[in-house]
Amino acid sequence: MHLTSSEELALTGEHGYAMQKAMEILAALGDIYDADQLIPIRSTQIAGVSYKNIGDPGLEWISDLNGTVRVQSILNPAGMDRVRWRELGISEEFAAKQEAVIRAYEKLGISTWCTCTPYDITSDLASSGDHLAWSESSAVAYANSVIGARTNREGGPSALAAAIVGKTPNYGYHLDENRIPTIAIRVEGSLSGSDYGALGYIAGAIAKSGIPIFSLESTPSNDERKALGAAMAASGAVALHYVKGMPPAPPVLRASSAPLTSQPDASNISENITIEHREIEEVYLENQCEPDLITIGCPHCSPRELAKLRDLLTDKTVTTEMWVFTSGAIRDRHPDLVLGIESSGAKVVCDTCMVVTPVCERYGCMMVSSGKALAYVPQMCGADAVLGSLEDCVNAAVGS
Repeated sequence: MHLTSSEELALTGEHGYAMQKAMEILAALGDIYDADQLIPIRSTQIAGVSYKNIGDPGLEWISDLNGTVRVQSILNPAGMDRVRWRELGISEEFAAKQEAVIRAYEKLGISTWCTCTPYDITSDLASSGDHLAWSESSAVAYANSVIGARTNREGGPSALAAAIVGKTPNYGYHLDENRIPTIAIRVEGSLSGSDYGALGYIAGAIAKSGIPIFSLESTPSNDERKALGAAMAASGAVALHYVKGMPPAPPVLRASSAPLTSQPDASNISENITIEHREIEEVYLENQCEPDLITIGCPHCSPRELAKLRDLLTDKTVTTEMWVFTSGAIRDRHPDLVLGIESSGAKVVCDTCMVVTPVCERYGCMMVSSGKALAYVPQMCGADAVLGSLEDCVNAAVGS
């Protein structure tokens, strides 16, 4: 990988220890993936925040860094709600270590919003065509597939390195030739809400690390596209998808020397799949168990989703524990929505999620509203998981 003279100096330590370590990571990645150069990025979203996941070694590594990030940077969910951790059963020791992790990132100039949906907090982080270095799988899928930005799925260290340098290696989804659909998926029947998570749960396992383009009978909202991409990233390794008739349009190489166009080209498709509506319905019937915890918000709930949930819970009383996950920033901006939800007895839990906090490990069965959580809860929480629509989840929580 070609480095500029300034980048070479950074690699040899002329710009300090943190910059040197960051450049070492990026140079190694560039060599591994045959990148031609480093390219400027607009923002980073950094994983490796939950103390449950990184432990003392991660905390020590982050704490040893000194420097300042060069681009807007935001954190992935932490391992606890930073306000009500005691109430939710987090230990004093865990809380102290988790706060130390967040403070170490903050020292580098990184925003301490802890969320997997940074685009719901501010539009300043990404727009169409921007190069990014984002980590969390659903955020990566949304940035590529809905916003039309360009990012690989970064690990925590590589995203942090990109934040410090302000650049990332030019490979993978940063390149047009790697953003072309490879599998066409036709979906039978109209879908809504959590159906898109169920679809993603199926499609991710089929597409694996490919790039699907969907033919749908219904038009998904951005929240539904979020659910679709998040589930495919969890059941497979999909970081980019397209929906016919919706932006962004896929680039297509007509020939090795020809310019890219935005017109679909069937010759790029290696496989054509049809997913019947009955297959989506069957996802709801898998892993049936009696939930002792209802969880909503994986990825974090948007204000629109919170508003719908508040309306569903109006004049109802929760009898089975129900947690609704969102970012602290969204909580602070929409206190009326939080109050409306919590008046039912449900809890709005912020800055964390059910798969990165240790408190969910004490439950045996969770009902979830997302395909991502359906895939991750058994792996990361050791609990059974059953999928329900938002309405199903509310009914289960209130005992109706």
